[in-house]
Amino acid sequence: MATGHVWFAAPDRFHWELGNPPKTIAVRQAGQMFVIYPKLKRAEKYPLTGEHTGQWRETLALLEAGFPRSQSELESRFRVMAATTTNKVHEVTLQPRSPSARRLMPQIKIAFATDDFSLRATELQFADGSTMRNDFTNAVLNPKLDDSLFAPQLESDFKIVEPLKPK
Repeated sequence: MATGHVWFAAPDRFHWELGNPPKTIAVRQAGQMFVIYPKLKRAEKYPLTGEHTGQWRETLALLEAGFPRSQSELESRFRVMAATTTNKVHEVTLQPRSPSARRLMPQIKIAFATDDFSLRATELQFADGSTMRNDFTNAVLNPKLDDSLFAPQLESDFKIVEPLKPK
């Protein structure tokens, strides 16, 4: 189990750090996403525009499922498969509507508090049956976030690769 931090700015930016100090950092910007491995001095750059990004963009939308802006937005991307409430936490099980996204991640669970609707957990189920659960604590709603949080400055000795770039 690893701990970390996540910052989210609507509509689509996030900065996610795993580990302390961070071993992996994911930064989503409007047109691209970086996955940064500080110890390895390596970063992966994933464009979110262009021809070859359909499945990647759909998969990224799955990761953003925990931050829907409305019920209609959520229902446009997912089918609600189940909903339960236990100990003031409501959990919704979702299935991606997109067939290609469903092949990668057939199910997502989102848990939120019934009193203030704060995100409590996400659980992603992958095609191989494995899961990744994120439990959220110490949430701060609507903090002032510096734009630099979403614009990583990589040192010159970092190797930047683009795994989706056509060869």
